[in-house]
Amino acid sequence: MSWEQQGHGPGQGRGYGHEYGPPSPYPYGQDGHDGYAQQPYPQQQPHPQQPYWPEYAEPAQYTEPVQNTGYVQNTGYAQYGQGVAVDGTAPLPAVDANPYPDPEPWPDPDPDPDPDTDTDPEPGAEPVRGAGGPVPDTEAVTEETPPPAEPAAPQRDRYFDTLRALALIRVVAYHTFGWAWAGMVFPSMGIMFGLAGTLMAKSLERPAPKVVRSRLRRLLPPFWFWGVFVVLAMLVHGWMPGWEIVYWVVPLGDPPGNAWGEQAWEILWYLRTYLWFVLLSPLLLRLFRLAPVPVLALSLAPVLVLTFVWAGPDNRVGAALWDLSTYLFCWLLGFAHRDGVLQRMKPALVIVVSLAAIGFGGWYAFTHQAEFGTYDLDEDPLAQAFWSAGFVMLLMWAKAYFGIDFAWLTRLRRTNRIVTVFNARAVTIYLWHEIALILAVPLIDRFWDVPAFETYLPLDSQWFMFGVGWLLIALFVLVCGWVEDVAARKKPRLLP
Repeated sequence: MSWEQQGHGPGQGRGYGHEYGPPSPYPYGQDGHDGYAQQPYPQQQPHPQQPYWPEYAEPAQYTEPVQNTGYVQNTGYAQYGQGVAVDGTAPLPAVDANPYPDPEPWPDPDPDPDPDTDTDPEPGAEPVRGAGGPVPDTEAVTEETPPPAEPAAPQRDRYFDTLRALALIRVVAYHTFGWAWAGMVFPSMGIMFGLAGTLMAKSLERPAPKVVRSRLRRLLPPFWFWGVFVVLAMLVHGWMPGWEIVYWVVPLGDPPGNAWGEQAWEILWYLRTYLWFVLLSPLLLRLFRLAPVPVLALSLAPVLVLTFVWAGPDNRVGAALWDLSTYLFCWLLGFAHRDGVLQRMKPALVIVVSLAAIGFGGWYAFTHQAEFGTYDLDEDPLAQAFWSAGFVMLLMWAKAYFGIDFAWLTRLRRTNRIVTVFNARAVTIYLWHEIALILAVPLIDRFWDVPAFETYLPLDSQWFMFGVGWLLIALFVLVCGWVEDVAARKKPRLLP
């Protein structure tokens, strides 16, 4: 949120900024007027009484005679031509050089219409002189009127930011090593949908069409930029698209491609599911708020229906139905966290329900290995839905109930910086990580031609490929990450 200083004359109103209450803009009174009776007089050295000349006569309300016992009270002045009995010399009242000092900085509405930005707000703008009075002489400003303190920028929630960064790391690790157990240790996709649901509920405090446009603006340009390279590479390798190429413009369905580029484009199911949740969220949030707990419980029904009653069509629509049903509970958990539903639930109930969901999901995954060929949750939608539901529910409830914010992370400068970059470049990391892993293989093959590398480097280790993959991801973040800044209407930067 940018800050600037606005000038106002006495009694003139001041506009409110976004999400911040108005401090009192006037140092002398709450009604916006500066009266001499309200201004304290600093101590001064006595000096001889000077005569009052006609041109310095005061208005009638200040000309009542005052009884004085050694000093002049600040309720008025002696009328011209009348004497005042005093024991000593009466000091003249002191008046500030500028009775209308510059007003304090005042917050502007957030220049970024989306409050869920991935970077911290920009620092306040340079204050300007106010129009409420003459510009004060800086030498005449006394210690009684210190300059206003610059407001502190709002901090992001490091708990959610850390979860998102860990989810991205787990995704890259899974696509490198293929660990079937990785999804049970940390169900990344369910966590990412839960976090996105929380931010979407927060954004929908504003008009829904504006929020949806903002989400599309942030998502589609990085996808288009990435898609140009993938589509051109597949065209070079003999792919010829049909009308389905429109899904490379708006991925409401799985974009088409050939087998050569499948490892790159198969990850787009997440963007397609996220896009559908964004479009459906205004309706889902309204439905959720009618009966939060029943709607949350019933959100697991669609995946049960698809598993045991009707499997849906075998096309793009069917694939979208499966993914939406699998992660619907996690998305609505984000709504429940934002609306305080989880915080109001009894801890015993939350723990029992979460562990029951995790237990059922794990049981179903291990007892149906023959059907899916593995216990990997990514291959079993029903097991994924229940395991992710219980896991994400515990994470969201712990955040709400215990007020976890990971504020201590800001003291670890390097770690905090990494978390910041991961969140500001989340779309770039997700889109380009598979291409980085693909390119790591031929790059490592070239290392074998260098005798020193062959001798001293573990070129045949997957961990080495994991490290090289992250180096290439970092390169893509530097080269391509600026697209996310452009999509968010920010100044492009190599690193946020």
